[in-house]
Amino acid sequence: MKILVTGVAGFIGFHVARALLARGDSVLGVDNLNDYYDVRLKRDRLATLAATGVSKLEVVELDIADAAALRTLLAKSEIEAVVHLAAQAGVRYSLENPHAYTHSNVNGFLAVLEACRQHPVEHLVYASSSSVYGLNAHMPFSVHDNVDHPVSLYAATKKANELMAHSYSHLYGMPTTGLRFFTVYGPWGRPDMAYFLFTRAILEGRPIKVFNGGEMARDFTYIDDIVEGVVRVLDRPAVSDPAWSPTAPDPGSSCAPYRVFNIGNNQPVRLLEFITTIEAVLGREAVKDFQPMQPGDVTATCADIDALGAWTGYRPATPLAEGMARFVAWYRDYYEQREENSRK
Repeated sequence: MKILVTGVAGFIGFHVARALLARGDSVLGVDNLNDYYDVRLKRDRLATLAATGVSKLEVVELDIADAAALRTLLAKSEIEAVVHLAAQAGVRYSLENPHAYTHSNVNGFLAVLEACRQHPVEHLVYASSSSVYGLNAHMPFSVHDNVDHPVSLYAATKKANELMAHSYSHLYGMPTTGLRFFTVYGPWGRPDMAYFLFTRAILEGRPIKVFNGGEMARDFTYIDDIVEGVVRVLDRPAVSDPAWSPTAPDPGSSCAPYRVFNIGNNQPVRLLEFITTIEAVLGREAVKDFQPMQPGDVTATCADIDALGAWTGYRPATPLAEGMARFVAWYRDYYEQREENSRK
């Protein structure tokens, strides 16, 4: 297949594109390479992709909110499916820069939907987030639950994406599948994520910030498990649910070709246990700076992945200690090489 991957220089986008190239697909990657975090890391991801998939990889630097440019790109590219992962990420950053989120996550997503409507594709898979569950305290989080109480603008934009996708599935018969990602970690990860920040701080002998007194839990999911789930979903386009009823509407499906799935690990880990795991891998003890709860944050996440398992056979398989060991090995190697190159 020829597949458009937006956000191809991002953490998940890079890994998904690499997996698609490895199985023989052609990838058209799009990214605006913004400076929300280390642009050099993004460029190094692209260089790694180019080294493994030159003949079947094309990368275009483009802002997905540029609707005309995106339509033109799809018109000439004969794209068969889209994996839309480009977005302005980060819960806390959305409190400081809200317009960046409406630009990328709302206007950008509308541009993707319109491009797919005008140049129809077999399937649009897009990134939602566990953040949509907001104030919902029913565990594990289920796609059959109501998600109308977000606690950050980031979460609100992701919920908006799901609503926008449904309207296009209903109006135009466009198969769309939203994936609610739960805390993803692993090599080539995002430097603003806790596991990355903790690793860097511990190695540098700096304190780590532990929010809510450590009374938090996250459904950490290793990147390889995530990628397997994304590819499995891509290969099975959404269809109308014959059991769906307008008198008792299930939020996770529809009479339109629309699906929403959790993609996580279903094994939440307490924050202090997570820190202990990192300490064990690094062979160093963290200096902990206990902080109050942050605005826009939630105390716990846990993914009910039964629906995704039933749909695709998805089952995560990477234990946290193993996944963190792989991340730390990558981290040490990558930044040692960067340091060595900067001295040359």
